[in-house]
Amino acid sequence: MTMMLERGIDAPDVASLVRRAAEGDRHAWEGLVDQYARLIWSITVDFKLTESDASDVAQTTWLRLLQHIDRIERPDRVGSWLAATARNECLRSLAARKRVVPVHDDVELTSVVAHEPGVDERLLADERDQVVRDALSHLPRRWQRLLEMLMADPPVSYADISDELGLPVGSIGPTRGRCLARLRILLQAS
Repeated sequence: MTMMLERGIDAPDVASLVRRAAEGDRHAWEGLVDQYARLIWSITVDFKLTESDASDVAQTTWLRLLQHIDRIERPDRVGSWLAATARNECLRSLAARKRVVPVHDDVELTSVVAHEPGVDERLLADERDQVVRDALSHLPRRWQRLLEMLMADPPVSYADISDELGLPVGSIGPTRGRCLARLRILLQAS
């Protein structure tokens, strides 16, 4: 029996949520997030991911749904789709971790050639950065602040973000996904 049926929501209601979310209904999207966020997090726990990796997996899973929601063949089975996507993202995250080779600070990498960008590369980078800043300025101020905090060096903890923005920790990743999806649309339009 699916998680949805256990909670008393039947498949036609889930399919309706998916269709409405695909049409841009924010409340339907939030309903999907409320319904399936715990499922996605439980899968990341099964894979024993770090909190930051689990957050990235959850975020990417929601982003994948946002990208493909209008092409879901069985909207009544979106829970299964999300679970499979989350598992694939967990595997991808674990594989990426295996490619990281830690080295000691005292090891000198002599084979690495320093690359200093040329003038043209710097100009293009500056232009690209300005386009991104312009697109960011069109997002709601709360989303701008969320992205600033997530991109800070060092990154701000989810607990601090939750306190400052009044967001539940579990909704930070999905909110980040909506921010990035909207930012992508703005960038494509520019």
